[in-house]
Amino acid sequence: MEQGHKSAPTILEMQSITKEFPGVKALDNVSLTVRASEIHAICGENGAGKSTLMKVLSGVYPFGTYDGDIVYEGQVVRFRDIKQSEAAGIVIIHQELALIPELSITENIFLGNEPGRGGVIDWVDAQRRATELLARVGLDDDPDTQVKNIGVGKQQLVEIAKALNKNVKLLILDEPTAALNENDSQHLLDLILGLKGKGISSIMISHKLNEIEQIADEITIIRDGRSIETLDVKADGVDEDRIIRGMVGRTLGNRFPEHTAEIGEVFFEVRDWTVQHPLTAERLVVKNSSFTVRRGEVVGFAGLMGAGRTELAMSIFGRSYGKFISGQVFKDGKEIKLRTVSEAIDHGIAYVSEDRKALGLNLLDTIKRSIVSAKLRKISRGDVVDKIQEAQISEQYRKSLRIKTPTVEEGVTKLSGGNQQKVVLAKWMFTDPDLLILDEPTRGIDVGAKAEIYGIIRDLAAQGKGIIMISSELPELLGVSDRIYTIFEGKITNELPVAQADPETLMRSMTSTSQKVVTS
Repeated sequence: MEQGHKSAPTILEMQSITKEFPGVKALDNVSLTVRASEIHAICGENGAGKSTLMKVLSGVYPFGTYDGDIVYEGQVVRFRDIKQSEAAGIVIIHQELALIPELSITENIFLGNEPGRGGVIDWVDAQRRATELLARVGLDDDPDTQVKNIGVGKQQLVEIAKALNKNVKLLILDEPTAALNENDSQHLLDLILGLKGKGISSIMISHKLNEIEQIADEITIIRDGRSIETLDVKADGVDEDRIIRGMVGRTLGNRFPEHTAEIGEVFFEVRDWTVQHPLTAERLVVKNSSFTVRRGEVVGFAGLMGAGRTELAMSIFGRSYGKFISGQVFKDGKEIKLRTVSEAIDHGIAYVSEDRKALGLNLLDTIKRSIVSAKLRKISRGDVVDKIQEAQISEQYRKSLRIKTPTVEEGVTKLSGGNQQKVVLAKWMFTDPDLLILDEPTRGIDVGAKAEIYGIIRDLAAQGKGIIMISSELPELLGVSDRIYTIFEGKITNELPVAQADPETLMRSMTSTSQKVVTS
């Protein structure tokens, strides 16, 4: 802990906060203290109550819907909505981003706070300021670009820029680096440290414990809706294992499941796959890419943000992204056509999207309906869904994936981000695929749940299924994969058996167009 940190004035006290939803006590007598110019981390498993606590603080859950007091800058505050908390200098960036896809980056940054006079927006000034803000967060895209045309990682950076435009005193970041690669994550962490140097306090929720350990001054651990302890990172000698023990109430063993892979023959092959950007005809997002998947094998795909991993996966899954130019797909030695999502599903292919909110779930559905939605005919006679089977199957997945909810009749919007991801995984497991494409499957999921997901992946591989796993976390790819491809600028640049792979080798292949393929 830095000298004098403990003597810094308190900017925030949350005293005995209790918040209930029907059938669930999300927060039970939770307390939190944050000092000025402090980076305070909040850690806990999915469903522990972290995001709920921050929604109480920011007015998303207004005064009157919770018990307890919020003392901010020495005064009891009673925010009725998020506008009031922002006016006081508290800005929250949610895990599920709050951007309008059809508007430009500039319009999103200044939405509701547009520069100008007399009701006339000064767009020249707005663009100039947007360019400056984007530079601060390391994003060099044209500020006129529509948000829907940039990836989820870049959208996170736009949210950070949007927050920096406000007169922020206390910045709340809910999983800010979840969708970012290592370089962009480090840039953002440095940015948060820079804000601290300018007197801005931050509250950071993250499952990336190495990042918490790197920048946090104090960590408050929440478990099952209760505040368990607050740790002084440097004075208490906090490391990742100590944080995990507080989060889960036990010591986790090896985070990646030990296994002996029983890998069969090649059953899925993509040859010379080329895809054009959906809006820019001269831009190829996937370039002559070829790869194979064997039965019982977990194949990792590594690449920096914008490298083309997601574009490759989505375009294969029923041409869900971009304009198909050329290429072939073979399954069990026979060429198959995957022109629509329905055709892909019928050929035993499933895709778990990195963006669960926009692409993975119908947010109006219940958990029960979401789990069976990708293949209703499995539990239907004619056009009639068997409601008993629907309930039984969804309950089985609720238990096996440990989805934290009192009932599968709940709406998916009531789940934490990690539990929503488990519902998406259950949905595609229900289709009984031969090939399961997982795009950032553990994004926003706590360490305990990650271990469960890794176990599920290994179990599926042991059943003879092929798994493609896209991840921005190199330790995760190295811990789970049997073989790894690297992608740079739409090209596959390397192929390595995991025994020959290490972070440095992968990073070189992720930042170079020279192809150096090692066959397994």
